[in-house]
Amino acid sequence: MEVKEALLKRRSVRKYTDEKVSASDTDILLHAAMSGPSACNKRPWEFFVVTDEAVLEKLRSATKFSGITAPMAIIVCGNLSRALPLEMKDYWIQDCSAATENILLSAVDLGLGTVWCGVYPQKRGSERVSEILGLNEEQIPLNIIYVGHPAEEPEPRDWYTDKCIHFI
Repeated sequence: MEVKEALLKRRSVRKYTDEKVSASDTDILLHAAMSGPSACNKRPWEFFVVTDEAVLEKLRSATKFSGITAPMAIIVCGNLSRALPLEMKDYWIQDCSAATENILLSAVDLGLGTVWCGVYPQKRGSERVSEILGLNEEQIPLNIIYVGHPAEEPEPRDWYTDKCIHFI
């Protein structure tokens, strides 16, 4: 698939079939995630792939807007023990966001649907997801990406507007 096509076709999918995501597709998504850029090559990301229905059910009620019924979730976390030090530590958010976008775009290419549900900086949501996954204090959940075979196909769109561009 052409890059521009994938960018325009990538949309949040909130309805999925019951068909499981294959192990090979999951592997492709995780390879794509870890191919993202990372500040000073710290790669502070960790990925929790959840297919267990009981755990998925807990995640669905863990945060606002995360009640998505999909057969798989990938929780993207930052690991502060591998992040940049001190005042630059928050670059983990950018690194993990780039990894997230790579997952979303790769899913489009595979014919899968995704939706990015933010966790961080929701204090209560972060605590609940951390508890569900058994994370330690160095691991911070950035988001939950629900993944599956779409039962809906939102129209591609282009939100380009000249009003947001400033040439200097």
